Amino acid sequence: MKIIQSTSEYDQILNENKSVFVDFYADWCGPCKMVGPLVEELAEEEKDVTFIKVNVDNTPDIAQRYGIMSIPTLLAFKNGELVGNIVGFQPKEALKQLVDKTK
Repeated sequence: MKIIQSTSEYDQILNENKSVFVDFYADWCGPCKMVGPLVEELAEEEKDVTFIKVNVDNTPDIAQRYGIMSIPTLLAFKNGELVGNIVGFQPKEALKQLVDKTK
C-alpha cells in the first residue's frame, strides 16, 4: 500500500485508477493504528482496487479538500468520483462494504 507524498501524486493515482480506497491517518492516532492492519488485509485481498494512505500531518491540503476533521477517515472512489466514506474505527466487514462501492 502506497503512502502519498504529494498532492500531485495523489491526483495522478485518482485519475489513473478506476477503483481507489484512501486511508487518511496520522502516526499519533490510536484508532488509525487499529484500522491500518484491516486496510492492509483488504489491500492484499482486493487486487483490483488501488489502496493508498494519506498522512494528514504531511499533506494537509489533501485532507482539507474533503473537509476531513476526524481520523481515521476512509474514502472510496470509483472513476475519480467519491462513492462512500467511513469516519472512525469500523470492523473489517464495514470496510469491505466500502471497498465494494468502488467496483
